[in-house]
Amino acid sequence: MNPARPTSGAVLCLLDEIASPGARGFRFCEGDAVFAGFVVRRGEAVVGYVDSCPHAGWPLAGPSGRFLTRDNDLILCGGHAALFRIDDGAMVAGPCQNVALTPWPVDVQDGQIVTL
Repeated sequence: MNPARPTSGAVLCLLDEIASPGARGFRFCEGDAVFAGFVVRRGEAVVGYVDSCPHAGWPLAGPSGRFLTRDNDLILCGGHAALFRIDDGAMVAGPCQNVALTPWPVDVQDGQIVTL
């Protein structure tokens, strides 16, 4: 367990602070530990993932800060252009097969995105 990972019920932001479709990254620190995650919004639905490429381990957004493709239909690894489905994080194009992003459970409650 990462001590920097926010506990269940932590408020990340208001739903309206993320465009639809869109994504936003979050970083948390506890001592020397760091937790990085991101949330993707489509309409009223959100899904969260740990911000780490399953192939290389680096953050997905890269220098651009973007988590999604230009069409906002897939998650993009800025490091090597691997593509992942939004709904389940499965890689659909890239250097590895049968890998997926690590889920970070989130939900919308009273207009806020919270961790589960």
